[in-house]
Amino acid sequence: MQVPLQITVRDMPHSEALEAHIREKAAKLEEFHPRITSCRVTVEELGKHPQQGRHFRVRVDARVPGREVIANRDHDEDVYVALRDAFDAVKRQLEEVVREMRGDVKAHEVAQHGKVARIFRDEGYGFIETADGRELYFSGDNVVHPDFDRLAPGVEVQFIEEMAGEGPQAKRVSVGKHHP
Repeated sequence: MQVPLQITVRDMPHSEALEAHIREKAAKLEEFHPRITSCRVTVEELGKHPQQGRHFRVRVDARVPGREVIANRDHDEDVYVALRDAFDAVKRQLEEVVREMRGDVKAHEVAQHGKVARIFRDEGYGFIETADGRELYFSGDNVVHPDFDRLAPGVEVQFIEEMAGEGPQAKRVSVGKHHP
């Protein structure tokens, strides 16, 4: 790290064991991204509740060139669990940053828009009329939102077109925000 690790402990006594644990976790972050420029960790006790015991909040803020990665975690009773969860969340985000840098990010399919043309409730399928006038089959199992039983002819939907053994079909059919 270019900037030394910053550790802030609030509303609880300082502990050498806790600080050593934080330093160990922060050092391991560099295994997930080689160019971490800074890391700040804040640990605070939110107060003691008579019935629920101690409650902790951990914030880990790591910076890499062009990005800031932040994770906040709360945990009742165990500050080490809150630390583990916060650092795990930062690790996942750093792995995603590295994947993006390498160009390994999966391209998401673009949702298409259409209208339910026909629906056969008893058989559990229907057809969507696409913007270019084609009709695509869809199964009730491929309806995400709302339930298949709530769809009706004329309802605007979005979907992903995929090739199946019988030809193109509509998958992940949903009613939602549409931008035709």
